[in-house]
Parts: sequence; C-alpha cells; structure tokens
Amino acid sequence: MAIRKKKHDGRVNPKRAVEHNGLYPYMARYLEWGKVTGSSKDTQRRRDSSLRRFIEWCDERAIHDPQTITRPILERYQQHLYYYRKRDGQPLSSGSQNVMLTPIRSFFKWLTRDNYIGSNPASELQLPKKPKRLPKNILLVDEVELILSMPDTATPEGLRDRAILETLYATGMRRMELQKLSVHSIDTQRGTVLIEGGKGDKDRYIPIGERAMKWVARYQQKARPQLAISPDDGTLFLSDWGEAFRRASLSQRVKRYIEQAEINKPGSCHLFRHAMATHMLENGADIRFIQAMLGHADLSTTQIYTLVSIEKLKEIHTATHPAKLEDRDQLLATLEAETEQDD
Repeated sequence: MAIRKKKHDGRVNPKRAVEHNGLYPYMARYLEWGKVTGSSKDTQRRRDSSLRRFIEWCDERAIHDPQTITRPILERYQQHLYYYRKRDGQPLSSGSQNVMLTPIRSFFKWLTRDNYIGSNPASELQLPKKPKRLPKNILLVDEVELILSMPDTATPEGLRDRAILETLYATGMRRMELQKLSVHSIDTQRGTVLIEGGKGDKDRYIPIGERAMKWVARYQQKARPQLAISPDDGTLFLSDWGEAFRRASLSQRVKRYIEQAEINKPGSCHLFRHAMATHMLENGADIRFIQAMLGHADLSTTQIYTLVSIEKLKEIHTATHPAKLEDRDQLLATLEAETEQDD
C-alpha cells in the first residue's frame, strides 16, 4: 500500500522561546530530574508549558536569577494569571490557574532541595481552589445512540470512527488513553481492554462490552489494514494518515458527529466518559465499580478503596451498561474538574 503524505493544516504551536533567560537551564535540569524520577509524559508536558510561560513573564521584567525571585514576585505572577484574558476575552478558570501554578511551586521546591536557592519563596504560595462544578451537559442514552449511528460505516474512516465512539462510551476511558491503545490492548477472550499509562502513569484492565468489542474487531479486520502505513507501530486507532491521532483532531472528529446528530451539548470525548459513569450509576452500579472503570485513585463520593476483580467488574458492567442515581452531584463534580484539567 502506498504511503500517504502527511497533511498539515498550517497551524503551528511553537514552544515559548525562553532559552536565553538565565532561568531556563534550571528548568531544563528540573525537567530532566522529572524524567529520571518517572514523571509521566503528560506531567512533563504540563511542567514544560507552565514554566516556559512563567519564564517568559520573568524575562519581560528582566528577572534571570532564581535567587532574586521572592514570594511577592510569585504573587504578582499569580495576579497576572488571574487578570489574564484569552483571545475570546474570557479569563482563565481557577482550575487552569491552578494547573499553571502547581509546576512552579514544585519547581521552587526542587531548587531549594538541590541547594540552588537558600529558601523556597513558593512554600506558602496559596493556589486557587479547583472548582467543583457539575457538568453542564450529560448525554441521554438515546442521544448517545444517535451519535453512534452518525459515522458512515461503509467507509474505512467511518467504521473506525464508529469503533472509537463505541469504545469511548463502553469504557469511559480518557481521550489520551484511547490514543495510546495498541492492537494488543484488546483481549477478545476475556472481553477486556488494557489501558497502559493512564493518569498517574498507572495501568488498569477494564471490560469493554460485547458491542464495542465487535465494532473494534470489525474495524481491525476491514478498515485498519486500509489505513495502516509502513512501518506499522501497532497503534489501534489510526488517523486518515496512518498514524496515532492527535488529541485535538480526535476531539474535533467526535465533536463533528455530535453536531451532525443535532445535539446541542458542547463537548467531545469527555461527554462519553460522563455518560458512561452516569448511565451505569443510574442503573444501580456500585460507586466502587465506577471508580475502577474511570481509573480514579479515589472519588469524593466514597471512601471505599476496594480492589475489584476484573471478572466481577465485567459482571457489573454487563448488568448495568448502559445504565437511577438519587445523588450523583459529587461524582459529576469530579468528572467536570477532570475535564477542565484534561483540556
């Protein structure tokens, strides 16, 4: 099969050019320390982005030495983030501010521990509290089914997209987790999927459900061979160009099907995560099983830390998906905060 040439949309997302600033070498060492100590790629990415933004702000104020940075300076930067406005005129949410400030606090803790500075100016920096808002949009079961029917499964791309949507809804996995799936992640005999390197760089097995598994198998048999290019790295869901999906393009594709279904509920991949958890809970699934499905270390709605066997989890999944929860507010708040952090 001929190798496709990768298509570019012309948009570029360059890193902030701060290498000339005296703070940059310290940042590079800090990120290297993160790699050595096993920080996940997503954690490293957030650290890099947040620290480059901070160093750029420092550079505009001729701040080049970490020893000259005091708590008042860090508080001024925190105020800068609070008053910052995005291109659409909206402020940064408190959750976004928290995500941008957390790596800075960690960075100065590292600088102090390794004796680059005498004291930690960020030790008493109070971070904005992450909001616990409820998701504004929860898909109904009928709405999910309508969205699932949108792809044209007579084409390789449509068949792939149906398999993606089915997988998102059946498992509630995160967008980044779906990106990382390989052809070996699906165990057809056990009816499970292995999610490797999830949030916190943790692995977990979860059930995928019969219907989703059949769509994935059909995609692998009929569509994936037409999308794959040489060399094939084993990524399960391939883009039109034979490579793993980028996060933005995956979200755009899912969002397009939601719009085609004429469902006016903003969102993309995470809508299916919300839907899976909500529907199973509404049908009576125990919170600890939802916890295991979502890959949460804990939920604010429960203090249960029970290890759930995969066979029992499969049993509950089969009995309750798609699945009335009288009080689901705290779970939904957890999911909404997770969505904001993921974005």
